[in-house]
Amino acid sequence: MDKELSEIDAVFLDLDGTIYLGGELIPGALDFLKRCDERGIKRFFLSNNSSRSVKQYLLKLNDLGIPATPEDVLLSTHDLLSWLSSNNVTETWLVGTEGMKEMLEDAGISTGSKAPQYVVLGYDTEIDYNKISTASVHLHSGVPLVASHPDMVCPSPDGGLPDVGAYLAMFKATTDVDPVHITGKPNPGMILHKIEALGLEPSRCAMVGDRLYTDIAMASRAKCVGVLVLSGEATREDLKIIREDDDEMPDIIVESVADLL
Repeated sequence: MDKELSEIDAVFLDLDGTIYLGGELIPGALDFLKRCDERGIKRFFLSNNSSRSVKQYLLKLNDLGIPATPEDVLLSTHDLLSWLSSNNVTETWLVGTEGMKEMLEDAGISTGSKAPQYVVLGYDTEIDYNKISTASVHLHSGVPLVASHPDMVCPSPDGGLPDVGAYLAMFKATTDVDPVHITGKPNPGMILHKIEALGLEPSRCAMVGDRLYTDIAMASRAKCVGVLVLSGEATREDLKIIREDDDEMPDIIVESVADLL
C-alpha cells in the first residue's frame, strides 16, 4: 500500500491536526476530499474531541467549505453513549461541555445527577471548579469513572492544549481513581461498526490521523491501513522509538492529506 491508496474503498479521517488545525484548514485538504469523491472513495470524519456535538461539528465543517451529513461524523461521544447504554447507565455526573451534555441528554442520560452511577469525563473546554470538585467528591465516595477518550493533548496553532488525559491525571492525583473504561480511539469499535454496516473489508479501509497512540493504534487493531500525517501532533522523531510490530507503527507516512491520492 502506498500514498495513492489505490485499493481503498473508504477513508476515516481524524479532524484536529489532519483536516484542520484550530480554525484553519490544512493546506490541500479540500482538494484531497474532492479526489476522494472523484474516485468514489467514501469518507468519514472521526474525532476523539468530545467538546462538540455532531451539530457543532457539521457547522464547523460546513463553514470550512466541507459538505458533510450527520452520518459522516463519528465521535468518541458516540462510542461512550454505546458503552453507557450497554451498561444500563442513565444517571451520571458529567465533566463536559454543553455540546456533550446535549448529546447525552438527548439519549436519555441525566448529566447532573446527585446519585450518579458514573462520573463521565469528556474534553471540557468549559470546565469550572464546581464540576471538578463535585466529581472529586463522587469519586472519593466510590462512584466509578469513565472517560470519552485518552488524548493527553488537543492540537492548536499555538501549541498543545490539555485534553482528557491531562484531566485524568488530575483526578488520579486528587482521588487515586483510574477510569474503569475509556472509549473513543484507539478502541477499534469506533470504526468497525461503520465498516461492518457498509459491508466493507477493514483491509480496504484507511484511517488517516496525526496521533500514533490513538489514530494509528486504532487502525492496527481494526486491521485497517494506518496513514500518519505529520501536520498535527506526531513527528518523525516520535517514530524512532516505535518498533516495527507495535500497534503505533503506521503503514504510510505523509506530510499531510495533500500528499494522498
